[in-house]
Amino acid sequence: MRHIYFDYNATTPIAPAVQEAMLPFLAEHFGNPSSSHALGAASHEAVEDARTRLAELLDADSDEIVFTSGGTESNNLALKGVFFKRTPAPSGHLVISALEHPAIVEPARFLERLGCDVSVVGTNSQGLVNPSAIERALRSDTALVSVMLANNEVGTVQPLREIVDVCHRRGVLVHTDAAQALGKIPVHVSELGVDLLSVAGHKLYAPKGVGALYVRRGTQLDSLLHGAGHECGLRAGTENVPYIVGLGRVAALVARHLESAQERMELLRERLEQKLRDGVGAPLTINGFDAPRLPNTVSVNFPGVTGGELLRRCPELCASTGAACHSGSTRLSGTLAAMGLPLEVARGTVRLSLGWYTTEEEVDRAADLLVAAWEDLQ
Repeated sequence: MRHIYFDYNATTPIAPAVQEAMLPFLAEHFGNPSSSHALGAASHEAVEDARTRLAELLDADSDEIVFTSGGTESNNLALKGVFFKRTPAPSGHLVISALEHPAIVEPARFLERLGCDVSVVGTNSQGLVNPSAIERALRSDTALVSVMLANNEVGTVQPLREIVDVCHRRGVLVHTDAAQALGKIPVHVSELGVDLLSVAGHKLYAPKGVGALYVRRGTQLDSLLHGAGHECGLRAGTENVPYIVGLGRVAALVARHLESAQERMELLRERLEQKLRDGVGAPLTINGFDAPRLPNTVSVNFPGVTGGELLRRCPELCASTGAACHSGSTRLSGTLAAMGLPLEVARGTVRLSLGWYTTEEEVDRAADLLVAAWEDLQ
């Protein structure tokens, strides 16, 4: 069976050009970047070239990029790094949004167990965080606010610049998890104004197991990993050279092709949404439809069915659901719950996320499969 892959928000394939760039560093260029000999120097140069490419994509300086093992480590370094740098450590107040990925929620809970206070700010029905709600949550001891740039489930893009302005007026640092945004929309730290920004390679056509944290110059963090002084002392451990090279290569690809890729994905998303509307009719709804959204993401509610049973009838389609159903009970995702989506609606949520290699033929086939499965279940 030839699969139709509509789960790019979960992970992406490695771009062929990225794989090609990595291969030499899995074989002949195996030196340790910290070594002073020729093989080490070649690896060091490759790492620094990748750092420059990613910095250019983010409109940052290269010394503000810290390579990590992925988005989860980047998020942990941002949150824990800020609070463990405080005196006494850890202490203070953290604000997050109700939309956050577990890679933010769980570090926040960990800090809470150690004595930090954590506030969770909700969203409106479209999945947007109101900057005024963030402002109301700030306290005199608030050290950090973390709000994702784009939501992984419904694709809503947050008003991050306004949130940053509110926080910076009060002297509060801002972190954003940009894992879902980078490569789909422009992400420039100079425009966003954030102090910390997380990148995940495997959401960006690079391998799993590599990521980065942007740290605005002057932002004080404590390290999670202690050892030699790699990554300006913020991330001890010999650099994962092949994967870092891959991340740098894809940063260069995105810099060249983002505008055309964004336009193409928007057209495919609109085509998919229209075909689903035509096939199901008025009862079908799309989450976050009236909000700014990622160009590739459709979170759609099929009436009268569960997303799980719908996808089971479409085995060639790789996609995700918005609610987990086990033993007759249904559990909403945190995002859909924060948006106030009724349980009977959320049961039928399916997330369809497109990517660089999605075709019109796949969009049409996926829509036909879903509509036919929905009709069979009525």
